[in-house]
Amino acid sequence: MKPKQKAIIGQVSDMDLRLLQVFKAVVDCGGMSAAELELNIGTSTISRHVKDLETRLSLVLCRRGRAGFAVTPEGQRVYEETLRLLAAVDGFRSGVDDIHARMGGQLHIAVFEKTASNPKARIGEALARFTTLAPEVHLQVHVSSITDIERGVIDGRYQIGVIPAHRPSESLRYNNLFDENMRLYCGQQHPLFGQDHAQLTWEGLRQHPLAGLGYHSPNMELSHKAQLPRKATGFDQEAIATLILSGRFIGFLPDHYAEAFERRGRMQAIRPDTFHYSCQFVCIVRRSPQASRAAAALHAALVQAHTDTDGEIV
Repeated sequence: MKPKQKAIIGQVSDMDLRLLQVFKAVVDCGGMSAAELELNIGTSTISRHVKDLETRLSLVLCRRGRAGFAVTPEGQRVYEETLRLLAAVDGFRSGVDDIHARMGGQLHIAVFEKTASNPKARIGEALARFTTLAPEVHLQVHVSSITDIERGVIDGRYQIGVIPAHRPSESLRYNNLFDENMRLYCGQQHPLFGQDHAQLTWEGLRQHPLAGLGYHSPNMELSHKAQLPRKATGFDQEAIATLILSGRFIGFLPDHYAEAFERRGRMQAIRPDTFHYSCQFVCIVRRSPQASRAAAALHAALVQAHTDTDGEIV
């Protein structure tokens, strides 16, 4: 019988949590010097903490030297486990706050990119309401992709997410917030720029390479349905905009985001009466376990800021 292997780290102490928080900040900031302001401690102290954590785990977590800072594969695994552990600790603290009928600790909300310029989005108004109600809660706002936000809410890294609706998960609860109009654009050097598009059809578009998002989304669903040839892939709206500006690709962008490029003559909407679609943005929370009082309060503030009635769709 194979002998049982002894755990390397044993019990996780308060000091371990502190070292993990330092390591997380270093990875998030992209280096030890960059983490100084975030942690409010010196680089030499940060380096010592990371070294102590490496000794504690018997692993090399990052490389630092003339070539710059880089996380090792083992360090990336530890970072991902750290996110889960710290999320669980925050969840425990929030649970204790709930027992005492108070709201404190950290609350992580993740928002899909380029929503701030959408005049229909009232996320800022919702945050203002929430911070008035819960001034002791430290908000942490993240911007990420649809899939990362969904995974993060499910695994507890984020308590609330705001994403375009695409396909529902049984693990999540959804509420309608606002919509977004997506139009098809070409860049200044594209053959369609400045041309008459009145006779252009969906079939005619297939002659022109498309830049599309590389994950499941309304963007991907439409391009598949219309059989548009995706010849370049972007993983956020800024990447799509960059590809459009190359003059080699057409692509869909939120009209409020593309407006600045249009105003400067760098992009043009292609027959916007025809080549467009609408995205419904939703607020997502985990079905189980029950949201903390702070998360529930922010969720309510988001719904109230966008509609007078509950717009639950699932």
